[in-house]
Amino acid sequence: MAARTKTTAKPRPAYRCTECGNQLPKWVGRCPECNAWGTVEEYGAVPIRTTAAGPVSAPARPIAQVDGQVATARSTGVPELDRVLGGGLVPGAVVLLAGEPGVGKSTLLLDVAAKAATAQHRTLYVTGEESASQVRLRADRINALSDHLYLAAESDLGAVLGHIEAVGPGLLILDSVQTIASAELDGAPGGPAQVREVAGALIRASKERGMATLLVGHVTKDGQIAGPRLLEHLVDVVLSFEGDRHARLRIIRGVKNRYGATDEVGCFELHDEGIEGLADPSGLFLTRRDKPVPGTCLTVTLEGKRPLVAEVQALMVDSQIPSPRRTTSGLESPRIAMILAVVERHGGVKLGKQDIYTATVGGVKLSEPSADLAVALAVASSSSDTPLPSNLVAIGEVGLAGEVRRVTGVQRRLAEAHRLGFTHALVPPDPGKVPPGMKVVEVADIGEALRAIPGRRRAAAKPRSEAPSAPPAPRPTAYPEEVMEGWEPLDSDELR
Repeated sequence: MAARTKTTAKPRPAYRCTECGNQLPKWVGRCPECNAWGTVEEYGAVPIRTTAAGPVSAPARPIAQVDGQVATARSTGVPELDRVLGGGLVPGAVVLLAGEPGVGKSTLLLDVAAKAATAQHRTLYVTGEESASQVRLRADRINALSDHLYLAAESDLGAVLGHIEAVGPGLLILDSVQTIASAELDGAPGGPAQVREVAGALIRASKERGMATLLVGHVTKDGQIAGPRLLEHLVDVVLSFEGDRHARLRIIRGVKNRYGATDEVGCFELHDEGIEGLADPSGLFLTRRDKPVPGTCLTVTLEGKRPLVAEVQALMVDSQIPSPRRTTSGLESPRIAMILAVVERHGGVKLGKQDIYTATVGGVKLSEPSADLAVALAVASSSSDTPLPSNLVAIGEVGLAGEVRRVTGVQRRLAEAHRLGFTHALVPPDPGKVPPGMKVVEVADIGEALRAIPGRRRAAAKPRSEAPSAPPAPRPTAYPEEVMEGWEPLDSDELR
C-alpha cells in the first residue's frame, strides 16, 4: 500500500484597497468600504502570526491621574486659524490643510511659521515644491521673517527626519506631504504607499517629541484630498482651505478635529502683501450704494457658528432664445430653479420668457436654505423694477408649497444684522427674541413676504406723437393686487 504524502495548502493571495486600507479576500472592482473604483490590489498572502506580550512604554493609569496640562493648546499667532483649531495647536497634534492650487496655503502657513516661532519653540518649515530662495522671496513680500524660523528644501523623508533631529522644533510645517518620498519604498512621490509611509513617520516623530505638525495636502479635481483615504484617518485635524481665485475671500473649514468643534470657520483676505485674518468679513459681501437698486436683497448666512451678512442679486431680461437662460454664480442651480418655480406659481410673477441671472457678491457661496427668501425677493424686485429698502434683510427657507420655513440661529442672525445697522427684517414665524429697536415682520408664505415690501412708484408713460389705431388688448396682470399689494405691472410702453 502506497504511503500517503501530506500536502500543504498554498497560501491564498490577499487584496487591499489602496485608498482606505480595507482588506478583501478576493479582487473586486469597487471597494465596499470607501466606494472607490480600481483601488483594490493584490499584496500577497495573509500571514498567520501570533504577537506575544512585550514591554510597555508607560504603565496604564486612571484617566483622572493623567496630566492634561501637557496637551494645552498654544496659539499660532493667527486668531482666525486658532478659532478653527479650537484655541491653537496642541503639542503632538498633526494637522492636514488641503486646498486647491493658488488658494494661498503656502502663504498662510509661512505667515503662521513666522508668528509662532519663539526662542523656546522653534519652527521648521520644510518645502518640497520650491527652493529655499523662492520661499525667502515670498517671506520678504509678506514680512514673515524671524530668527527662530528655520527653512529647508528637501524631498527625502530621511533628510526631513534629520532636520527634525538637528533643529528640535516645536512646530513643523511640511509643504507638501505629496512631494516627500521614502528611499526605503518603491514608487513615485505622492503614491498611496509613499504618502502612508511619510505620514506615518511624521506622526510618530510628532507624538514622541510633542511637536505640532502642519501638513499641506493637494486636492483632486473633485475637491477630495489626494492620496489614500487613510491619511485623513491618521491625522488629528483636517482643514479645508476654500476660496475663489478671482476673489479676495478665503475660508478655512474644519472637516475633522479631535481637539475642538468642526462647525467653526476662519475668514481671511488674500492681497498682494500676504494674507490677513478678517474678524468681521461681512463688508466683503456687501455693495456700497448711495441709493438702493432693483434686484438686490440682503440675507444673513451662518458659516459654522459665525453669522455673515451677504447680498444676493438677480437680473431679468427678455429672452432672445426659445429656452430662456438660468445662470447662477455662488448659488446652487437646483435650488434656484426650485425657488423660481415657487415664485412663479405662488407669487404670481411671470418668469417664463425671461433670462434670469442670480449671483452673490464678494465670492461667497450660499448653500444653506436660509437664503431662499432673499433670492425670491431679489427676483421679484428685478421683475417689477422695484428696489427693496436698503435697511432690510430677509431670512427663511422657501418650500415647494410657498411656505416660509424656520431656519436655525435666527436670533444670532438678527443680532448680527442689527449690529451692522439694519433695522427691518423678514423672517419666518416665531423668530424668538428680537434685538431692541429692530422691526421684524413675520411671514408665513411667499405671498405675505411680497405684500410686506413697499410698492414702487409707477413710472410716467412716454407721450406718443400719434394716437394708436386701436386700444391695446388688456394684458394679464403679472402681480395680482391680492398677492402683491401696491406693486403695479409694467406695460409694454414702459418697457420700451
